Formats: sequence, structure tokens, C-alpha cells
Amino acid sequence: MDWQDEGVLIAMRVHGEASAIIEVFTAAHGRHAGVVRGGASRKQAAIMQPGTQLAVSWRARLADHIGTFTVEPLQSRAGLLADRLGLAGLTAICAMLRVALPERQAHPTLWRATMALLAALEHDREWPALYLRWEVTLLEELGFGLDLSRCAVTGSRDDLSFVSPKSGRAVSQQGAGVWANRLFPLPQCLMGQGPAAPSEILQGLVITGHFLTRELAEALSSHALPEARNRLLTLLEKQR
Repeated sequence: MDWQDEGVLIAMRVHGEASAIIEVFTAAHGRHAGVVRGGASRKQAAIMQPGTQLAVSWRARLADHIGTFTVEPLQSRAGLLADRLGLAGLTAICAMLRVALPERQAHPTLWRATMALLAALEHDREWPALYLRWEVTLLEELGFGLDLSRCAVTGSRDDLSFVSPKSGRAVSQQGAGVWANRLFPLPQCLMGQGPAAPSEILQGLVITGHFLTRELAEALSSHALPEARNRLLTLLEKQR
């Protein structure tokens, strides 16, 4: 009922006259919400932005209470405000974390991948390929990992060309046969091979989006994935 951690702010809403309820994705406590006294004030406005890296202290009388946060900024990502694509990536990451993760469950592997991706948004122009890999990691954290190691039909490791929309397993050209038009094309970048061309990244995101929608069906209440993700895909489409 009293802990300290590092986290990235993924959502904020006003609570009362001057307070805010924030959600942070933390290293050791997963997605966690809490009240920040004065968090909606003008003084705190620059801190309470999605993507801000925070040192957080959480306290509550009982473990199941929402509790209160004391926050200290560690890193601002305000520089992305001038980068339309980078800002779209940031908002997509925050939105996907919020909708995909259960509260108060640690995800150390996803935490490390998220920190690497957030850093890449500011310093690596090839970050869209890392975003694709991040969504693959997110799927794995939800308990559904793509199996692209061998053909689901023949068992071969050669000529893997498709992904089954049912099983998430790779299928070779030979194994696909007459069913090829019912399968997803498998971009090589999804297997960590070859250059990550914009068209291949989009192909990969169609695949991860299909399985994320399926795995998150209950959380989404039969709705689509967050609009922030759709905006990112639209901008990536324009770069093709």
C-alpha cells in the first residue's frame, strides 16, 4: 500500500477542481492508476502529458483503493509535438497499453520493449519497424505468440510466405496451395529478416492488428482497436 517505481504516463483525466486521475505503465507494478493532487493545475500541465517518464510514489489506506500518486518528472517527450509521425506513434503506444493490459500486473519484458521503443521515437527514424516488433511482444504478453518458425502444414522451415489468420502460424508457399488467398502475406521483416520497407511494416501491422483485436475482444466490447493506432497506420500508409 506504499511503493515507489518508475513509469510512463499513458492517460490523464481531470478529477474534481484541480486534481487528476492518471494511469501509468510502471516497471514493477504494471498499469496502475492513482490520484495526483493538483495534477490538473496549470503548474502541472507540462508534466501531465502522455509519454512523460515519471518517478512515482503510490500510497493508499487499503490495497484495493485507487490511492494517490506523488510524481516527479524524469523525462519529457515534448519534443515529439513537432513530429507528426512520432507523436502518432507515442499516442498509439499509450492507447494500446491502456486497452490491452490488466491493472496491477507486472510485465517486465514489455516494459523493457516499451522503453526501447519510446527512446527510438526520438532518435531512430526506423522506429516503425520497432513498433511492429513491440506489437508482437504485446501479443506474447497477452498469451498469444505468433509461431513463424516453420510451416504449419508441411513442417518445413523454407519458403515461409503466409500466416494463418486462425492459428498465427507460418505457412509455406507449398503448404498454402489453393488456400493462399485466405492467408495473410508474411513480410520478412516480421521474422527479423531483410529491410523493413513501409509496405512490409503495414503488412505486419495488419497481422498483429487482426490477432490483437481477437485477443482483446472482451476488453474492446466488440469495438475496434484504439483510434490512435488507426491514425498511426494512416500516416504510415502515406509514407509508402
